[in-house]
Amino acid sequence: MKSQHNGINVYRQFIGGQWVDCDGDMLDVTNPATGDIIARVGMANADNADQALKAAQKAFPEWSRKTAVERADVLYKLVSLIQDNSERLANLITSEQGKPLAESRADVAMCGDLIRFAAENTRRLEGDIIPADDPDEQIWIQKVPHGVVVGITAWNFPAALIGRKLGPALAAGNTIVLKPSEETPLTALEIVELARQAGVPDGVINLVNGRGQDVGHHLVTSPITQLVTMTGSVRGGREINKAAAEHLKIVRLELGGKAPFIIMDDADLDPAIDAAITSRFNNCGQICTCNERMYVQSGIYDRFLERFKSRVEGLKVGNPLTDGDVDMGPKINRDELEKVHAMVEQAQRDGAELVTGGKRLTGGEYDQGSYYAPTILTGVNNDMKIMQEEIFGPVVPIMKVESFEEAIALANASEYGLSAYVFTRDMKKLMALTRELDFGEVYVNRGGGESVQGFHKGYRNSGLGGEDGKYGLDAYVKSKTFYVNYG
Repeated sequence: MKSQHNGINVYRQFIGGQWVDCDGDMLDVTNPATGDIIARVGMANADNADQALKAAQKAFPEWSRKTAVERADVLYKLVSLIQDNSERLANLITSEQGKPLAESRADVAMCGDLIRFAAENTRRLEGDIIPADDPDEQIWIQKVPHGVVVGITAWNFPAALIGRKLGPALAAGNTIVLKPSEETPLTALEIVELARQAGVPDGVINLVNGRGQDVGHHLVTSPITQLVTMTGSVRGGREINKAAAEHLKIVRLELGGKAPFIIMDDADLDPAIDAAITSRFNNCGQICTCNERMYVQSGIYDRFLERFKSRVEGLKVGNPLTDGDVDMGPKINRDELEKVHAMVEQAQRDGAELVTGGKRLTGGEYDQGSYYAPTILTGVNNDMKIMQEEIFGPVVPIMKVESFEEAIALANASEYGLSAYVFTRDMKKLMALTRELDFGEVYVNRGGGESVQGFHKGYRNSGLGGEDGKYGLDAYVKSKTFYVNYG
């Protein structure tokens, strides 16, 4: 799986059940908290990607013919190994991605839960028998796997996103080629090694590292690939959708978000503040369902802002591996940090007021990593870029509203439609949300965090299709119709 060179682990690719060297360049994987190189990963090229696809294609017939229970048993073994190695994986996530250890542990646990749910439901991929017009005929609808699936994952949840793709794909009888983000490939590589140890047959899971414009493009456009599932940016999703269109492939895209966080005058303020903090600053704001813009009703606006500001200024930022008490780690890299800071500066030029933060943290250990101060902006309007474009960092703009109707209208005025948050005790308002709030995932009187049995789906530019639960699992099979005449 890996070797060492000058004290640094060097990882290979996983193709056809073997750890193999690849033909591309070597990629340095760095710790965003320190800037240190923690590993090197061999990068694949188009030929290597093609080898992985062919290995998956070769393994598909035998894997798809296994019974649901046989597939589930292998996945259960993988879940057990993930649990046994959870602390090691969590430390690896924190090293390559930068989130606090408690959040990394939750990332690993979510990975296991997603795979477990898929295993539990292998026998629930059910078809139908439909009455026919002919008295001596039946119509059978069977659910069958697609074939070779390509799973492309983002860097913000290195473990959970692998589980979200791998679990349902294998449970449904497909084989898969994974391409993790270049920023965080190590966790995916370690999980794939655990899958090998769990007894996943050769070729059923393959992993290649590489850049989207070459390896990713080849995986998406290959005629071998039958389904593409990707978590990432809107720009990347558009490119994948366009590339996949040539062969009319099925595409599932979970993209960006710009979640509104609405607090009404009648809300319980303490839980609303708690949720606003965690839903914005967990993972340094690098979550697609994060609290990206706040609408607070005028009757509690001043009281909320005072208490929220105090809580935000009390957040401790630092290296999660050397200080277990930190609330927030670094941004994933310097480019992302500079992007966030540029958005804050532009917002101020547009008229926003800086309440706290608004700067890169410097001095001491901060100089080595990519740290940004937790930031609050007020004096914003809904047309500003800071209220319309995804920040993906520890910055929250807050806007005062006069009514529930105004908050809903402003929330819906977005090109994104992934998630939303609403705090109110008014049952009439809660019921109105089901009709009027146009988002795929709505959190009412609670913070974020979806459950594996739910359905994670975005509207508009937030994606196509959806994941998790029985509806997400159903995407990994296709229907086959038989007209059976026995007369």
